[in-house]
Amino acid sequence: MKIAMISEHASPLATLGGVDAGGQNVHVAALAQHLVARGHEVSVYTRRDRPLDDLPERVDLSGVTVVHVPVGPAGYVPKDELLPLMPAFADWMQRDWSRHERPDIMHAHFWMSGLAAARVADATGIPMAQTFHALGTVKQRHQGTQDTSPRTRIDEEARIGQRADAIIATCSDEVSELERAGVDTSRTSVVPCGVDTKLFRPGEHPQGRADHGPLLLSVARLVPRKGVETAIRALAHLPTAQLLVIGGPPADRLSADAEVRRLAQVAASVGVLDRVRFAGSVPHEQMPAAYHAADVVVASPWYEPFGITPVEAAACGRPVVGTSVGGLLDTVVDGITGFLVPPRDPVALAGAVAHITSSPRLSRICGVRAAERAHERYAWPHIAEQTEAVFRNTLSRAAAGSVRS
Repeated sequence: MKIAMISEHASPLATLGGVDAGGQNVHVAALAQHLVARGHEVSVYTRRDRPLDDLPERVDLSGVTVVHVPVGPAGYVPKDELLPLMPAFADWMQRDWSRHERPDIMHAHFWMSGLAAARVADATGIPMAQTFHALGTVKQRHQGTQDTSPRTRIDEEARIGQRADAIIATCSDEVSELERAGVDTSRTSVVPCGVDTKLFRPGEHPQGRADHGPLLLSVARLVPRKGVETAIRALAHLPTAQLLVIGGPPADRLSADAEVRRLAQVAASVGVLDRVRFAGSVPHEQMPAAYHAADVVVASPWYEPFGITPVEAAACGRPVVGTSVGGLLDTVVDGITGFLVPPRDPVALAGAVAHITSSPRLSRICGVRAAERAHERYAWPHIAEQTEAVFRNTLSRAAAGSVRS
């Protein structure tokens, strides 16, 4: 099958760790490559953010064709400012398919990609599947006045949800959110994000560290909603623990980062600055070693549409203490692979960490169960197979005349 993935702001070629570069970029790249491995032809349409002489129109990525759509300035534009460009984005794709064979199905990633896909679907009848990755209702609930999304986002997401021929939700909590927004979820399937289980797998855990205290690891983009502050405040209740924070700019630029400075001030205010280390961004291939070195991985966001860090940690055989929000409700099995605690509650987070680290047997059992579950449920070949099944079912309904084209 010929598949067009639409990912307007999250290029599979992007360097991870920036404000708008994270899990969606990894998801789109890995899913596309594994669908190619299953024999499909996949193109990813993303906005050009560099000049033509620096970024060709078409780039091959392990068999995936990454197509750079020339709308807007040839430079970085925050994703929340891309909405006015979506009609031109859609029209360019449609013209491109007059020069190249048109796809059998479109798979839009994020709501603005969904707007572009819906415009093309209305004009051409090509079926569309939608993955939101994040919902405006959830973002507005948790960020309030700090939410910079376009004011039309929530209404547009509901419209896209009704228009899409299939919705691929990444967690069960997202389905409930869509239902509360009035979306008919009868054509919704839950297919989680995947993990590279060849790279992320159990390994040796270092023994005999000089400090003799537990090492906590937080891996997140350094934005307030990721809740790194909660992990830092938890250290005040864990007198021997240390926290390693991975994420944000490269290590040599950390001192200039506003969020790093804010978090350091928080650490100083609760007396734990000497036990927090900011490592900055770390290459993807080096992350397994970081997970293996940790006693516990903490994932403490205010909200999280899915959250790949807990799955990577689990695949590496590490227990996770996460907040009971969004995708973590699916990926962390409370009391089995780790523990779930309320968001923004450093005392509860510290209590769960202490419970795990005080019992080497519990830590080992949680880690083994986490790895088994991650490799069984979240390996990318399995995720690609489930996604393909959604596409085939959608195309079968289209052939029977029951899609909304």
